[in-house]
Amino acid sequence: EGQRWKIPPIIEELKQKARDAGLWNLFLPESEYGAGLTNVEYAPLCEIMGHSAIGPEVFNCSAPDTGNMEVLVRYGTEEQKQQWLIPLLEGTIRSGFAMTEPDVASSDATNIQASIRREGNEYVLNGKKWWTSGAPDPRCKILIFMGKTDPDAPRHLQQSMVLVPIDTPGVKFIRSLPVYGFDHAPHGHAELHFDNVRVPASNLLLGEGRGFEIAQGRLGPGRIHHCMRWIGICERAFDLVCQRVSDRMISPKKRLGEEGVIQEWIAESRADIDAARLLVLKCANAIETEGPYSARTDVSIIKFFVAEVLKKVLDMAIQVHGALGMTDDTPLAFWYRHERGARIYDGPDEVHKRTVARQILKNYGT
Repeated sequence: EGQRWKIPPIIEELKQKARDAGLWNLFLPESEYGAGLTNVEYAPLCEIMGHSAIGPEVFNCSAPDTGNMEVLVRYGTEEQKQQWLIPLLEGTIRSGFAMTEPDVASSDATNIQASIRREGNEYVLNGKKWWTSGAPDPRCKILIFMGKTDPDAPRHLQQSMVLVPIDTPGVKFIRSLPVYGFDHAPHGHAELHFDNVRVPASNLLLGEGRGFEIAQGRLGPGRIHHCMRWIGICERAFDLVCQRVSDRMISPKKRLGEEGVIQEWIAESRADIDAARLLVLKCANAIETEGPYSARTDVSIIKFFVAEVLKKVLDMAIQVHGALGMTDDTPLAFWYRHERGARIYDGPDEVHKRTVARQILKNYGT
């Protein structure tokens, strides 16, 4: 059991190969820290990395570290960057994003109840967090914690974000959260309780009341990264399907791929995947030209549309593989377990659909 939470040596070997090839920190647009690529340029690379479960980490492009690094680049002080951003960019540590809470509907970040209270030169943090991805990783050293500094302020100005070293007294690791019975070692997702956790006031990001603003800035590009990785998964699953139906004989003279229903599934999947990719690239372009806020409708569209395509393609691929698809002899069951959450995290599909509909109907006087 303990071995499963140790990092396989192959990961560091591959990371060094990526660094030697100059394929490192490929994200971070508008920054001197990354490769200088725009979101549009980075998106196809994200798709390629999505073909492999370990692909993003090899190039230091894993969530939640990418989002956390973007937060530090945009909103961190020079001291915060030196202490936490540089090691993250070097790939020597990892991080977690502690926003979601078990007791409230955290899809709306204004609902969070964790508290951040100022006491002299310190902030005191209290609250329960869960689905803090990466916190069980032995390399996780820093958390970005979201809580309320002023519950009486206007709704979107109550929250703040604070940097919390994971070994700070009062940070309690409650459990690793399983996904359909699998704990996703050695990365994992954690439930953490913060019990009178004290951090220096200098650990505050951007300023009191700016937490919601930071969250919105973090999630726009992050959703593009997620969606393009999902498309990479779809492409790998699609390739597995085409290989399977070309090789599998269902009678002495007939291949599985000759069945009409299989051909229909393949045609529909090809169209769905290509449509999803074009929508994400359109969204990436909108973020570049209009900014994350103006592109928020495009961001919501790709979130629910690509998540649905991912579900359909993986379900189809498992069906085509039959009993084999339910084993771990292919990556399909692994993806199906872990990517079912695509329709929940970063806001459930229903919330994004409502956002899109409201923006559209504003033009009709609703």
